[in-house]
Amino acid sequence: MQSLNYQKRFYRNWVKQKGLYSLGIIVKETDLVILTDKPVDREFALKRIQLYRRDIESYINKDSRFLTELKPIEVELNARPIIKAMSRAAKKANVGPMAAVAGAIAQFLGQDLLKNGYREVIIENGGDIFLATHKERSVAVYAGESRLWKDLKLVIKPKDSPLGICTSSGTIGHSLSFGCADSVVILAQDTTLADAVATAAANRINSSADLEKAVNFARSVKGICGASAILKNNLVSWGKIEILK
Repeated sequence: MQSLNYQKRFYRNWVKQKGLYSLGIIVKETDLVILTDKPVDREFALKRIQLYRRDIESYINKDSRFLTELKPIEVELNARPIIKAMSRAAKKANVGPMAAVAGAIAQFLGQDLLKNGYREVIIENGGDIFLATHKERSVAVYAGESRLWKDLKLVIKPKDSPLGICTSSGTIGHSLSFGCADSVVILAQDTTLADAVATAAANRINSSADLEKAVNFARSVKGICGASAILKNNLVSWGKIEILK
């Protein structure tokens, strides 16, 4: 888990959370917001986040490749569930396991809350979202300063949740990307997988001609149900991507 320069999540000021309780938690690099239909015990959420981070940090201490490798690696058979989930996602996307870390923490915490009786759970972890809902929701897509996409939103239907909605960008934020996409959004029921594939797809985009190839790559990964890629004034999408503009 690399030490990163903190960047304020300015987009959180745009979130409309009518009817939901909000809780923000920061643990080192993990900076997330939890939206739920009833209040969350902060101590419970904090302990779960610390547990998952401890699982990851302990594994890195055993095998530093888990932190630094940019390609999939095999992990121990007795590795903790979050380690195995990140490794599986990395293998499907052909990226390093840490490409899935934000999505994994959001997903594992989200599943914890669902097991504890929450009906509405939205966890945003640096642009990667775990969403379980019984109401139709809209999720804003931020693709930089272009006015063309400033009101772009995805419609999420309850029947499609729980759902991972993960974003990668080569021009926004601190995450490592080898491409220059303004925004790549990936949908999958497995949030860990969506995170890894978002990174892999964004890495493939260096010009508008690459958008379709990147989306087709995401489409080829079993478990992905939607993909959208934006570069400047160009957008390509596939699957369960319903766009409001």
